[in-house]
Amino acid sequence: MALRTLTALGLGLGAVLGFALPAAAQASRPHPQITISNQRTIPLSSFEIATSGEQPRLVAKLAKPLAPGKSIALKLNKPQGCAYTVQAKFDDDATSDADMDLCKDRVIRLTE
Repeated sequence: MALRTLTALGLGLGAVLGFALPAAAQASRPHPQITISNQRTIPLSSFEIATSGEQPRLVAKLAKPLAPGKSIALKLNKPQGCAYTVQAKFDDDATSDADMDLCKDRVIRLTE
């Protein structure tokens, strides 16, 4: 299975993984909705955004598969802080997950 890359605002996954958030960013709130863009040639079958930490809470979930080349806005349910875990799964069984700062990243682009 080929490794797929999850990008945020055009940045590579390595640019967002392991990113330490400053204390001021932790007190911020993310935008109330995040745009997901499937730039792969394979449908996105599931996508979830959860709070990070020991007891993660789901704040957004894709309701139905997202076709290649399409985008959708997901409303965040009671977002807190900036640090979130994002998990994506495609119809070809490729998966991707990342820790993201959703106070900075309002668009998540899923690419090959």
